[in-house]
Amino acid sequence: MNFQSIVVAVLFAWTFLQCLCLLAKRSSKSVGKKFPPGPFPLPVIGNLHLVGGQPHKFLARLAQKYGPVMNLKLGMINTVVISSSAMAKQALQKQDLAFSTRSIPDSLTALNHHQVSVAWLPVASKWRTLRKIMNSNIFSATKLDNNQQLRVTKILELIIYCQNKSQMGEAVDLGRAAFRTTLNLLSNTVFSKDLTDPYSDSAKEFKELVWNIMEEAGKPNLVDYFPFLEKFDPQGSRRRMTGYFTKVLNLFKDLVDERLEERKVMGTKNVDVLDSLLNISQERPEEIDTTHILHVCLDLFVAGTDTSSTLLEWAMTELFKNPETMKKTQAELADVIGKGKLIQEDDVIRLPYLQCIVKETCRMHPPVSLIPRKVEQDVNLCGYTILKDSQILVNVWAIGRDSSIWERPLTFNPKRFWNLEMDIRGLDFELIPFGAGRRICPGLPMSMRIVPVMLGSLLNSFQWKLDGNLAPQDLDMEEKFGITLAKACPLRAIPIPF
Repeated sequence: MNFQSIVVAVLFAWTFLQCLCLLAKRSSKSVGKKFPPGPFPLPVIGNLHLVGGQPHKFLARLAQKYGPVMNLKLGMINTVVISSSAMAKQALQKQDLAFSTRSIPDSLTALNHHQVSVAWLPVASKWRTLRKIMNSNIFSATKLDNNQQLRVTKILELIIYCQNKSQMGEAVDLGRAAFRTTLNLLSNTVFSKDLTDPYSDSAKEFKELVWNIMEEAGKPNLVDYFPFLEKFDPQGSRRRMTGYFTKVLNLFKDLVDERLEERKVMGTKNVDVLDSLLNISQERPEEIDTTHILHVCLDLFVAGTDTSSTLLEWAMTELFKNPETMKKTQAELADVIGKGKLIQEDDVIRLPYLQCIVKETCRMHPPVSLIPRKVEQDVNLCGYTILKDSQILVNVWAIGRDSSIWERPLTFNPKRFWNLEMDIRGLDFELIPFGAGRRICPGLPMSMRIVPVMLGSLLNSFQWKLDGNLAPQDLDMEEKFGITLAKACPLRAIPIPF
């Protein structure tokens, strides 16, 4: 018997024993209890064969058969999928604390990131401290107001870059351009310097690094379904993630070390976020140290750059697919702002159709398609018993395309929000692209200031033509699955001045 056969045999035997133990445990606890419906699991793999490479889509199809709360056996992991706004509200609002722990992909345990990351720490004192520090020093309304001129400057640089491309008759990779703008905005907010040249096609390497992190964390990994394989890392996912994290953390460490040297010479100051964090680490080292600062930056730059730029790229893609909608948006901008002018943040309130565009994009292309949670004890959800240690997946993508909520859900129709009092800030569970409850994305306030202004400025400064004379109906709408849903094929378009 060769080595592979031995591994398969051991895997089968181990999983079979685990299934027997689970069935015995479930039977002993099942008196008077009702468990969520779901497909019958196969030996060893359970229901893994049903998920496929686009899990949000496959899980949405399964939910149409088994209902809005569905139980799956993914390898050895009991998984409950929530696919309706009503059930999501019960879990993420009514029983938020019980569902507040995150299930952690094994790849994100690289360099012990999960132990110091505000995105993955359990809801406890350390998480509360770091979350409070982030909200107070980065995402509070006061801090965002103070940094408004910085956002104006960075969006102006984006427009100048597009003007340069226009003069040369060259296409703009809109996703990469938005990524570069967001990256420099964040780097100036945190470090008071650009991390890439705002006027060139730079930042490609950093963008690919960020996407590699998002993809590695989101793609199927045997260890996540068969935890006893953790020591072996058979697909090399944790090893690759260690390399990605190391590159990003080394970049931030150099910047932090440089600032510490400056502070030795010039004394303590308070210019940017980094200074604020260093001040806290000196005054209250039990709350945050240099390691936490580096990993907070990792969370901030990976999630902050990718979600905003991906949302912008999807919005522009949908507008190209729907040229009449693009014309209506540009007409509103010309009427309210004046053709060719940059959008200010205070203008957005006077641009209801632009706001509808952003909401509709969030509905159809949520930055995060599956919200991962975990229950640490048996929980009752609307009459169903959710077993302890079950992984929870809230399918935000499916909720956004639920035909019982949305008329013609597969059609991009911003007008559906025209007279609809619905926001994306986690209170209306029909539309939760940034999550909800105490674990809602902390960067939502910043993203919602950046995306409408960046989108409106691009639409109000140029007419746009798809690269290569591509017809709108021929645009590639395929998704690339990771923690975020990026476009598989980058959107390239030529800016033409009005």
